Amino acid sequence: MAVRVLLPNAFQKHTNNVREISSTASNLPELVTDIEGRFPALRQHLRGEDGQIRRFINFYVNEEDIRFLGNDKYAFQEGDEVLVIPSIAGGCC
Repeated sequence: MAVRVLLPNAFQKHTNNVREISSTASNLPELVTDIEGRFPALRQHLRGEDGQIRRFINFYVNEEDIRFLGNDKYAFQEGDEVLVIPSIAGGCC
């Protein structure tokens, strides 16, 4: 079983410009571990010092926020498309 994972432009300097990977992870914790294994420089951007996924990193499965699908408990299905989206904060003019 494979899922398609799309990585944001902001991460590509840590992935040698890789934008997309295929993963056989069965859930979100396994996927994050897989991404970190392939791109160790991303670990500090994905997880905090406590080892938990940072609050401002969002994951969407087939355009649905994974938090509404069960978060860590959601079991990826063959062909799922996972988007990794870091929140971007900005100021006002």
